[in-house]
Amino acid sequence: MKVIKLEEVDSTNSYAKLNIDTLEDKTVIHALKQYSGRGRFDRKWVDLGKENLFFSIVLKPSEKYIDILSNITQYACIVLCEILEKYGINPQIKWPNDVMIDGERKISGILSESVIEGGKLKGLVVGIGVNLNANIKDIENIKDRTATSLNIEIGKAVNMDYFLEEFLSEFFKNYDNLLNKGFTYIKENYKKRNCFLNKDLSVQVLNEIKSGYATDINDRGELVLRTRDNEELTLSIGDIL
Repeated sequence: MKVIKLEEVDSTNSYAKLNIDTLEDKTVIHALKQYSGRGRFDRKWVDLGKENLFFSIVLKPSEKYIDILSNITQYACIVLCEILEKYGINPQIKWPNDVMIDGERKISGILSESVIEGGKLKGLVVGIGVNLNANIKDIENIKDRTATSLNIEIGKAVNMDYFLEEFLSEFFKNYDNLLNKGFTYIKENYKKRNCFLNKDLSVQVLNEIKSGYATDINDRGELVLRTRDNEELTLSIGDIL
């Protein structure tokens, strides 16, 4: 594993995709500041300062896109929850790839992007943003969601470098097992930290809204909804509203 540290960049994902040909498998791009960070559906990721985490992991597991790669973000959510739990807080996962505190306050978002050229997978870029050290005023200025940061939750500053080191160590410890065994390897671990099952949900799927009762996560990591007409919907993408 190699870590490349940058003072400033538009986004670590953009940097990784631009340089995908020269970056080795398991390279980590860590920026102290990013001014055009993005989340899913091109949402802007708010930069809360240099002591917060913005990094991307470059993965090159194969030359073809394999199904398990779509679950890497869910695996990253579990790893992040495990690290946060060491700080004595209660992180939960909002399908598919947000980490919340007590199911209400967003502390992290994850964006995975694949780079494919001529039918060949050049690499997968997993971008992760974690609010580690922020002041309450900046958090309150985030208008489109309820957010938080780790220092606010525990009442003291967090060592960013140590947190990143812990995350990367845990991430790569079982990464190969995930590739070999598939989503079922992490399914129960993912489900036990959820904040969305057994609830009525509305999910934005591209330009549509799907509604139903969340009954399960299947063996592919997809969300299963039961509609009022007792129809079963299986969602592979979407955003819980």
